[in-house]
Amino acid sequence: MKEIGIYVHIPFCKRKCYYCDFVSYDNKYEKIDSYVETVKKEIEDTSNEFTKNHIVSTIYFGGGTPSFLESKYIKLLLENIRRNFNISSNAEITLEVNPGTITEEKLKTYQMCGINRLSIGLQTTNDNLLKKIGRIHTYSEFLSTYNLARKLGFSNINVDLIFSLPDESLDDLKLDLEKIIELSPEHISTYSLIVENGTKIKELIEENADGYNLPSEDIERQMYWYIKNTLEEKGYRHYEISNFAKEGYESKHNLNCWNQKEYFGFGAAAHSFIDGIRFSNKKILSEYIFNFKSRDIEEKMNREELAKEYMMLGLRKIDGVSISEFERKFNLNPLLYFRFEISKLTDEDLIEVDLDDIKLTKKGLDFANIVWEEFI
Repeated sequence: MKEIGIYVHIPFCKRKCYYCDFVSYDNKYEKIDSYVETVKKEIEDTSNEFTKNHIVSTIYFGGGTPSFLESKYIKLLLENIRRNFNISSNAEITLEVNPGTITEEKLKTYQMCGINRLSIGLQTTNDNLLKKIGRIHTYSEFLSTYNLARKLGFSNINVDLIFSLPDESLDDLKLDLEKIIELSPEHISTYSLIVENGTKIKELIEENADGYNLPSEDIERQMYWYIKNTLEEKGYRHYEISNFAKEGYESKHNLNCWNQKEYFGFGAAAHSFIDGIRFSNKKILSEYIFNFKSRDIEEKMNREELAKEYMMLGLRKIDGVSISEFERKFNLNPLLYFRFEISKLTDEDLIEVDLDDIKLTKKGLDFANIVWEEFI
């Protein structure tokens, strides 16, 4: 049977963070019941002969803040997925949780219904910076959430860290990392702050608000390399440009996406990739609930487009793109098919060909966007 993944989007949160440009709402609580019912219908509607020949190896609940919902809703959705799909006995089932929305009762329900991986949104251990970026929690509340999850037996936990925050220093970042490493999570995701259009943080920066000066590009790069070097010294494998894991704890769901594996996305704004077709659901909550079958985007990709995307996604991974895997998938040699792009990028010392792999160089890690753009 062929493996597929499932992503479920939960677009509700207690308060929208200042940097967030995801499809999420902090003022639509009355829609939760109807939204969950619609997602259940979408899951049931998708169940057909195609899904019977596939096995689900990963399930990922993202948002928004999935843990903001009463845990009964997550339980209902998981039960619904199990009724309509073949779920692998060792499936990785991840739930994103935010401190300030977690109780012991919720964690016990998650455990009971089969969630075996938590991704906790810390972002920074500095309470002043947490407030500055609009987070609803303190570092102390994060610690309570993390320790409670450990006490209850969760043994696969990711911690999210954002760096290059307004007025953040390299010393601030070092302290963040020191505290996180001391907790010894299995996985650490690290993201440089991206200031997106339409976010509150962009407004504050453009207004020159007090305390909203971004670190320089040089400082941001120093932070990135400090994170990389420190985490690798502490036994974390840098396996994707923004992700580090202890051996065997890489995110299977995300790796499948970077390896261009198929997946269904359920919920508002959720994306799917099935049979070479990429499609996404309506972003506006009311439109999704009114007609979940209506798509915002649907694109049938040809072989050239799939090959380019495979390169772009694969070059996110530190190990890069396997030449032999590419040949098996597309019946093409990437060194010949993309000879102009590869020649240009190797001449610029942005990628290297190492035995069976095409991957980013050290310089390429700093200019990864330039590399990816060659395959768009």
